[in-house]
This record gives sequence, structure tokens and C-alpha cells, in this order.
Amino acid sequence: MPQNPNVTALAAPLLHPESVAIVGASDDPRKTTGRPQRFLAAAGFTGTAWFINPSRETVQGEKAYPSLSALPGVPDHVYVMTGAEAAVDAVAEASRLGVPVVTVLSSGFAEEGEQGQAREDRLRAAAAQGPTRVVGPSSLGVVNPRSGVMLTGNAAFGEPDTPTGGIFVASQSGSVIGALVSRARERGIGFAGLVSTGGEADLSLGEICSATLDDPAITSYALFLESLRHAGDLAEFAAAAHRAGKPVAVYKLGRSDEARALTVSHTGALAGEDSEAEAFFRACGFARVSTFEGLCEAPALLERVPADGPARPRVGVVTTTGGGAAIMVDQLALRGLSVRGPSHELVERMADAGAPIPHSLIADLGLAGARHDVVSAALRELQDSGEFDLVLFVIGSSARLNPELAVQALAERGGHAVPVVGFALPEAPEAATILASSGVPAFRTPESCADAIAAAFSRQSARIVPESVSGLPVGTPELLDEQDSAELLASIGMPTLPAMALKTASLGEEVALPFAYPVVVKALSDQLAHKTDAGGVVLGVTDAEGLRDAARTIVEDVAQKAGINVDRVLVQPMADPGVGEVLIGYRRSADVGPVVVLSTGGVTAEIYDDSAVRLAPVDRETAHAMIGEVTGLKVLTGYRGASPGDLDALADAIVALSRLAVEQPSVIEAEANPVRVRTDGVVALDALVRCVKGTDHA
Repeated sequence: MPQNPNVTALAAPLLHPESVAIVGASDDPRKTTGRPQRFLAAAGFTGTAWFINPSRETVQGEKAYPSLSALPGVPDHVYVMTGAEAAVDAVAEASRLGVPVVTVLSSGFAEEGEQGQAREDRLRAAAAQGPTRVVGPSSLGVVNPRSGVMLTGNAAFGEPDTPTGGIFVASQSGSVIGALVSRARERGIGFAGLVSTGGEADLSLGEICSATLDDPAITSYALFLESLRHAGDLAEFAAAAHRAGKPVAVYKLGRSDEARALTVSHTGALAGEDSEAEAFFRACGFARVSTFEGLCEAPALLERVPADGPARPRVGVVTTTGGGAAIMVDQLALRGLSVRGPSHELVERMADAGAPIPHSLIADLGLAGARHDVVSAALRELQDSGEFDLVLFVIGSSARLNPELAVQALAERGGHAVPVVGFALPEAPEAATILASSGVPAFRTPESCADAIAAAFSRQSARIVPESVSGLPVGTPELLDEQDSAELLASIGMPTLPAMALKTASLGEEVALPFAYPVVVKALSDQLAHKTDAGGVVLGVTDAEGLRDAARTIVEDVAQKAGINVDRVLVQPMADPGVGEVLIGYRRSADVGPVVVLSTGGVTAEIYDDSAVRLAPVDRETAHAMIGEVTGLKVLTGYRGASPGDLDALADAIVALSRLAVEQPSVIEAEANPVRVRTDGVVALDALVRCVKGTDHA
């Protein structure tokens, strides 16, 4: 899919403007509104800079203009640092003049409720009158250290020499761009650009990143997300970044599941906001880090580790400090990664090469590890052995005292097919700079090091279909009763039990069932999502009299517990016990589109934090991967000699339900729970579907 030319045309005025204007420029260089002028001068911006302040003739010694219209030319990029109402006027003026990009620092828009939303609508409409695209509002600016563009008031950019490199940062939080630069400054990590996207009233984070993909100086991306608004644009960027071979690291707030969607099914509770985000990032091919430090440190490793690498990589650890290595081993284990010790043959080869180590889980060089020749020999043997997918060097005090020795030897091994990374136990900024300049990923903490390694090896190729990331169908949601729900699921290939609906008023007559007793009797109502909780299920009914008694009990209990009058019941044959039960769910997320969920089944499904979530639809391979992720479903594999369940049939059922995404776009929520797994197939014992009339999407 080719890039949108309207988006790619943004790159020049966004990051490489030949002329800029600051609206609301202050004469006081200490103020936020005075900093961009000072920063531009200090960074050596060689383009034209104009400053707008209608109440002054000069600002910080430079000519001040009363308005954008008074300028001698049309700027490529305008930074607005005024109040909210004045910002709307400035955007309108810029649009009339034909300014390509306006970045708005001002707050007071959608975040301030109805009045602010109306103001944001006017801001968007003002830009739309011309070619102007808006970054923000509430944007702390746009920075390109390569060309001296410092359109920001963030104080972190007041220090000299913002480091240049290949990472492009896009953040929904303004202060983060400065925080990353301040952390990276002494570690040799450099940036090709940083953008605070703010409120994304017009340009989204995904559109901004897409606009920069053709820039050869940008080699990777680091994204800081507060939400998944405009996820469709982010999906478009993900697909294009994959084609361009540029990896993406992402840090997202909201790993807790307190913000659950309001749904009627267990699926809604299981597919919480963060689980959906995780599924989205996986499909996008992003490497999600869980430490803030890792966000700026991980991209260097992502550039060395290709997507779709081994899920359980063989990590070798070589060290000069046993305690530091033990810390690292612990951190890797906490993230599900295991350290592999060198084989006996490799230990012997290392000794012959002048790098003797004891037979152990880690290759401990001891005091000899401070020598350049010993470290070089050890790394050469480890990388050439074929026993490891990554080699981690944990460096002791020599990293700080004599970085020209062991650290330099590590720096010289960065070009090998087996990547090496470094973690220095002491704080060693000079060592980090040496490694970064040589292309060897270096980490300041064991947590960020393990985090980045885990994220890199869990990264898959982008499989996102941007068109599938759509909003919710338009209309009023309606809950189908169980019979209609089961029929809909059966139509897409979900195995279901035979069933017969009976009116409670006719149960005084003899009923001929199309299947044998024993049966289960259930309340049948489109007002009742959870029948068991309301006393709407009776199991093990053995004859017609028991059927009538069960129906009467259900009518009374549901009326008492749920306040619902039941006039029909659903009768099904009792299913055999099978091997185990699962929940297969589906929902259309307002943020990321359709997702499919797998969990342990039954009424206690959402008690256990044990589920797998993917964007829908999925294929059989992905369905099997989901089965393997749910710890509670290991019983289905023939645990302790028990008969294994039919995992192929279960995978097929997952695939079938996920097809709702393309075959039933009006369905916003569906669940088969429990699905009983047998040795020779699966069957859904209960079904729930919520949908809207029509298939149009918001």
C-alpha cells in the first residue's frame, strides 16, 4: 500500500522548515514562550525565524511583527504559544496565508469539557479552510536536532548539543520528549526528531510518523502513548514501517485493568483496555517495553534483532562480575527468558583461545575480563559458537575506570550476526557513549536491559490490516436470546448443541423432544445475559415431569432475583463431561476494532488473569498460539496421563468466532461459554450475542 502523498508532504515543513514563526514570542528568554527563540539560536538554526508579538517592536533583540500577515513571507512552520482563543485566530490566519504546518502549545480545548470541545472544533475548522495541518493543541513542540529546529518550550532542550542519531520520538505526553533527551544525552543515544503530538485535534501520532518514513536518517521509532486514539492511523504507520524495515518501540500507560469496558459478557472483562492494546501492538509488529528507560535504549537492539526471531532465545551471559551477572539472570527470568550456559566443548575452545572460564551458567572471566584481548577472544568464541541468539556482556568496574579495555573490545564486536549488548554494573556514561557510537546496544539498568531483550525477541512481523481498525457499528445495541445467539454462531462454524425452545404456558402438555433425556433447561430471554446468576438454569432433568418442574422453578427464581418475566425456556441435551472447558469471546473495541479472546471457561472465567487476546480475524496458527498462552488450558494437552483434548477442533472454533469480524459486522459482542473440549471435537454449551441493526460504522 503506497504512502498517502498528503501525509508524506508534511515531512519537510514539519522537520525541515526553511522558515519558522513563533506566535506569542516573549522578550524574557526565561519564560516558556521565550525559550524557542533562544533554543533556535543556540542550536544553530540556519533558516529564517520570525517572531510575532503585537505589543512590542522587538523580542530578545530581534524585530517583532504584529501578526503573521505582516511577515515578509509565508513561514513553513508556525509555533503558536498564546491563549486558546488567540490560538484559534492564529491558526485561521495561518490557513488563509497557506502555512503548511502549525504547532499549537495552547491548552483549553477538548480536555476542558463541552466549551473546550467547541473551541477545538473551531480550531479544526479554521485549519481546514486552507492547506494547514495542526500539531496539537497542548503540544510541547517539534524538534529536529539535525537542522537546529527547536520549536519547543521544554526546558530540557536548553542544554547544548541535543544528541543526533536515528531514533524518531513521537509522544502523546509533552514532557516525555525532554525527559528522553535528558536521559539519553550522556549515553550517546541520539535522535532524528522528536514531536509532542498533544491533543491530536488534527494530525495524529500515526500520521506524523508516517510522514517521516522516507527520511533515510530515521532508522527506528520510539512511541509514548497515553491512549489508542486514532488507532487506524497508527495501524497505517505500522504497516508502512514494516515495509520500510524500521522497527518501533512503544511504551503505553494503563497496564492496569481498572478501565474496563462496560459490557454484558465475561469477554468484556477479560479483554480489558491493556489486553486490547497488547493485541494491537502485536499485530502492528511493535516491540512493547515496560520500562521508561527501555524506550530510548531498546531501538538500538531492535535494529539488530529481526522480527519473528525465536520466542525463547538462547541468551549467553559473559561477565567480569558474578554479582552483576546474577542480577541480570534474575531480571531475564522474570520476563520468561532463560540464560543458556556454554557447552563443555565451547568452554574448552575459550580456554584454548586465552579466555578460560569455569563450567557454569555464565561465562565468568573474572579479573582477566578487564583485558582487551581476553574479552575479544571470549566474545569471538561465544558469537561464533552457534549456541546463542544473543550475547550479553555484564561489565564490572572497568567500564567506569578503563573503558578503553573491555568496553572497547565489546564495541568492536557489534558487526557480528549474533548481536552483543552491554550492561555496566556501575554508572558508566563514557562506556555507554563508546558502545552507542559503535552500534552496540548499551543499557543503564538490568531492568531496562532485560525489558528490551524480551521486547525484541517477542516482536513479530506486522500483520495489521489497517482497514479492520474501525469504530463501533452505529445503532442501539440489542441482546439476542440464547437460541438466536447459538444459531448465529452456528452459521459461522461454531459447533453448538441441538436445542428446542418451549413456551412455559404449554408445558402442561406432553412434550416430544428431538433428543433423549437427561436435559438442561434454561431461561430464554433477550433481557437475561447471565442466566446462572439469576437462577435461570436447571441441570440433569431426567423426564417430562422434571422438565415442567424445572421450568416453574426457573420462572419463579428469575422473577425474584432479576425481576424478569420468563415466558420461554430452552431445552438441550446434557453434554458429556469432555476434557475441559474454555471461553471463546469476541468483541468490537471502540479503539482497535474486533478482537477475539480465549480463556478458561465457565462462570469463574474472569476471576483468573489468564487469557489470550488477538485482533480478529485470526488464522489456525495464531489460534494454536493463543491456546498455548493460557496456563489454565494445559490440562487439555493430556496433563498427567489424562486424555488430551482436540486442540485442532478448538483452534477451528476460535478461528470461526473470529470470522465475525468480516462476516457479521453488526455484532459488537459474542461469547461461547463454556465451550466443552472433547477428545474428538468441541461444542458450545451456551451462547451470547449483542449486535446492532445494520453494518455502518462510526
